[in-house]
Amino acid sequence: MEDFMLDYELVFAVISGKVSSAINRRMSRDLHSEGLEITPEQWSVLMYLWQQDGVNQREIADATYKDKPSITRLIDNLERMGLLFRKQDNVDRRTNKIFLTKEGKELHEKARATTLKTMHAALDGLSKDEVEQAQRLLRTVFRNMQDSSAKSDNED
Repeated sequence: MEDFMLDYELVFAVISGKVSSAINRRMSRDLHSEGLEITPEQWSVLMYLWQQDGVNQREIADATYKDKPSITRLIDNLERMGLLFRKQDNVDRRTNKIFLTKEGKELHEKARATTLKTMHAALDGLSKDEVEQAQRLLRTVFRNMQDSSAKSDNED
């Protein structure tokens, strides 16, 4: 790789989570202003279930990059809210499958529209080409980090 100038303030903002925190704060405000009483963390669990309902907690934890205690807390809260439920797995009785309730399914379209509004605000001022390029770059960075994580896991 050739030498290039890094914007260390930007690198710090990304690595410290300032970018995602700012987006999460805005997303939280947008969700609440639309009457959706869920957090961005809860939304990430619901988003995974809207794509693939009836999975176990570990799959949700892996997909959302959350640790076991966090995912348990999120699922407990969403279950109390009546948005999902646990059902014992027929094959492996030690695990539960997580399913959306009717109410959880009904939130999908409104939550999708609200989070799109948030992302449009985050991407304001960027052209379609710039957004597509940013997505490609972020996919590559994410893949690089997954690859390096898998390599270090194999070395342990």
